[in-house]
Formats: sequence, C-alpha cells, structure tokens
Amino acid sequence: MNEHGNRHTTTRQGGTAVAAKPLKRKKVFTETMLSVRDLHVSFKTFGGEVQALRGVSFDLYKGETLAIVGESGCGKSVTANTIMGLLPHPAGKVKNGSVIFKGRDLTKLDKAGMRKVQGVDISMIFQDPMTALNPTLQVGEQLTEGLRTHQKVSKADAKKKAIELLNVVGIPNPEERLKQYPHQFSGGMRQRIVIAIALICEPELLIADEPTTALDVTIQAQILELFEEIQERTGVSIILITHDLGVVAKIADRIAVMYAGKVIEIGEKREVFYDPQHPYTQGLLASVPRLDLKEEELKPIEGTPPDLFAPPIGCPFTARCPFAMEVCDKVHPPTTELTITHAVDCWLQDDRAKNVFG
Repeated sequence: MNEHGNRHTTTRQGGTAVAAKPLKRKKVFTETMLSVRDLHVSFKTFGGEVQALRGVSFDLYKGETLAIVGESGCGKSVTANTIMGLLPHPAGKVKNGSVIFKGRDLTKLDKAGMRKVQGVDISMIFQDPMTALNPTLQVGEQLTEGLRTHQKVSKADAKKKAIELLNVVGIPNPEERLKQYPHQFSGGMRQRIVIAIALICEPELLIADEPTTALDVTIQAQILELFEEIQERTGVSIILITHDLGVVAKIADRIAVMYAGKVIEIGEKREVFYDPQHPYTQGLLASVPRLDLKEEELKPIEGTPPDLFAPPIGCPFTARCPFAMEVCDKVHPPTTELTITHAVDCWLQDDRAKNVFG
C-alpha cells in the first residue's frame, strides 16, 4: 500500500508525468448525479457496423468534475453525444445499456422527452465556438432563446438574465455586447458566450467536449479558471471530454481513461496521475512533455488502436502492450477494484500474473 491507500506503487517506463502545480485537497462526493451502465453504441456505415462503445460504465457525482480522456476515436465524444441524445439517426444506435439521470433512463426517451432535458437539465459546450454560434443572429438572441423557450420568461427578464451571465463569464459591457454578432468577438470571448448559453437555464450537468482545443494557451487557462468559478458558484456537475492531460490536471476530480470504446481505468486524479495501473494509462502519461526532464525523450505508444469494425475479443490494448500475456488476447480482463475509487481492466492485476511493475 502506498501513501494514497492504493495496492501497488508503479515504476513506469519513461518517468512519471505529474501536474504542473500541487493538486488540490481532495473533495468528497456522495450524491450520484448520473449513472452510465454497460453502454453499447454502434454506427452503421457503408463499410459495416462500427462498435463505438462496448460496455461503458461510470458514475458522476453532484458537484464533481469527471474527465474522460483517451486517443481520438476511443469513444469520448460518442459517450457525450449519447448522454445528450445527439446520436445521428438512423446511423447511430444504442444497442444495450442505460444512462440514468434523475431516475430516468435517457436512452429510452423520445425526441420530445429529450428536448425537455437538453439545455435545461443537461447542457453541452462544443469544441469550436464559432460553429456552435449562429453567425446571422445577435448574441443576445442566441443567449435568451433557450430561456424563453424552456422557462417562458418575458423578453425583459431574459435580457436581464443574459446580462448577468455575460458578467459571470467575464465579458465586459454586456448590455452593448448583446447587440453584436459572433464575428465581432475573439475566439476566447466566443467560447465564453457558448458557456453562458449552456448555463442560461441553470443545468445540473454540463458536458464540455474539448472546450479549450481551439484556443491559445493563455485563453485556455482563463476558460479553465472560469469552469472552476462556475462550479463553485452553482454546484454544477461537469463531464470534461479531452485529450489534454494538462487540462485534466487543472480541474478534474476523477479521471476515466477510455480505449477502443471501453473505460479501461477510472480513479481519483491523484490515483491515475501518480499510481496508474493500466499500461495504456502509463503510456499516455509517459508521452506528456515535462519541463523538469529536459534530456528525456518523449516515448510514444507504438502501434495503432484496434479496428472497431471487428474489435478484439480480449483486451483491446494487447497488440500495443509491452506486458501482454497469452490470456490478454483471448479473454477480456475483469474489472479489478484497487481501492473504493480506483478500478482497472487489466490481467496484470490478477493474482496469478507476475508483478511486472516492481
């Protein structure tokens, strides 16, 4: 047991990647906001059926920020779009599993039922703020549309709320800005407007899909600070979809690592950063640049993810894993609970496996 109460202490190939500054004191979460269970999602294409999600399960707690990380194509955005009811029809289909939010299975709701949830109970922030905004409408119209549609407030009250939110997200002269169009704002300001639109109906869950990717580093930091301030002010739960581990280190409470349509490791931020147990998680962290190790070369994860037209029956990371055993290719590993908050799908955690981590 190490100082964090985990079963193993890992010595990773290529060094340990750590956050840029000390991690904050751990928060305690008890009330479940969202439960995703055994979620399977596929897409029909001309080339066949893509099995995009293959048994995804996780919980999100009230007031928590859960980061979902992994390579492009691992299923992060598909998970978010499934929760939001935004799968393309008829190509995308939930084949199995559930998404329980406030006692309701969102996968069972029809379009009318989901419209009552979208933007009201659950809101989403998309990657590119320019494409998320309508270039032909004034910002004020786009801000107040959801509020007037879902809550039937007057035009004057909606405008007042919009001005308050623009102040919250840090846009100066909000009353004048309401009359302007998206092209009159910088990229960072547009992202702040998108965040304000997502918050206008005071949702309980905010899904942010790569919210800082299109922004420069300085503006990224400002947006991340804004997320923290909003969460502290409102208590909203956040699912953060990202491939940027620097973003994760800044604001996440827990981390779910996805690979080939599965969650292969999940745990508190300290557990995943300082004691990762899946070789893929270790590879991700070893490939992060570190300023304190100038002489060290980055170590990429060799190989490519599996073909999800015909996914492997065993561990999907087997072909790229330096510690792969014969069983890895034949049977998918069971989930091993290392602590009450840290779990991993890896045969190396089986008592019969050799301890390759030292």
